[in-house]
Amino acid sequence: MTAGLERERSGSRTITVNLLKNLTLREVRSEYKRTALGRLWSLINPLAQIAIYGVVFGVIFGAEPEPGINSGIHLFALWLGVGIVTWGFINGGIREAMQSFLSYQGLLKKVSLPRWTLPASKVLAKGITYLTEILVVAIICGVLGGWEILLRIWMLVPLLALTAMFIYGIGLVLAIGIVYFRDLEHFWGILTQIFFYASGIMIPRTTVEAAQASLDAGGHTLLGAPIPLLALFEANPVYQFLTAYRRVVYDFAFPEWQIMLSLALWSIGALVVGLFVYSRYQAKIVEEL
Repeated sequence: MTAGLERERSGSRTITVNLLKNLTLREVRSEYKRTALGRLWSLINPLAQIAIYGVVFGVIFGAEPEPGINSGIHLFALWLGVGIVTWGFINGGIREAMQSFLSYQGLLKKVSLPRWTLPASKVLAKGITYLTEILVVAIICGVLGGWEILLRIWMLVPLLALTAMFIYGIGLVLAIGIVYFRDLEHFWGILTQIFFYASGIMIPRTTVEAAQASLDAGGHTLLGAPIPLLALFEANPVYQFLTAYRRVVYDFAFPEWQIMLSLALWSIGALVVGLFVYSRYQAKIVEEL
């Protein structure tokens, strides 16, 4: 009897894994289906953003990151490129996961399946696209900065795993939330705009340091206390993810252990909360759709 139960569980796990794989491949194949350039759009879109923000913030506003720690690269476009493609993964993954139950509502109403696989497939598909994009940026950095990038590039694997956990956890909460409260999509859109400018995608840390110094010198306060602009900026988990990826791809260095520990805590925390919310509310998803 025990052996039979074990075989049944093993068969169920195999079916779930195959389902997740097929859903992920479906997402990857359908992303740029019926377009002339196909998956080249996954590179063209971030390149266009890099060009636009590079001119606005690099040329007009004079944003300038510090040279790469080990690479010696001093090129705003590449520094910006790491931030743009990483933000695209985080923002796009959360958004796609959030919409997963709504976009698959027809399937959910007809077929009984592990519902957690739907947002997971969205995140995995975005992860595959992101891996292509970040490797292209890494190759360019390697050409300009030297072969030493090969000593650090493997660090992208744990970083990618932590990022996917973080995205999935938040996406799972939002996927459940939007089923019950459709206005959540619009609230999240506003919050995303704030995070886009508050995560250091286009603004180097030195710029925020200068702003903090200016606030302190001017005696500006909030509720009687100094405004902790730099502390809030550095506490942002998206900023920390961007910093970690830039350490590897742009600096040819390892992220500081404090950042890795913080990212691990953020990712595990987001995943635990996401799974808790899912386990509590997923049973009534179909009824609410």
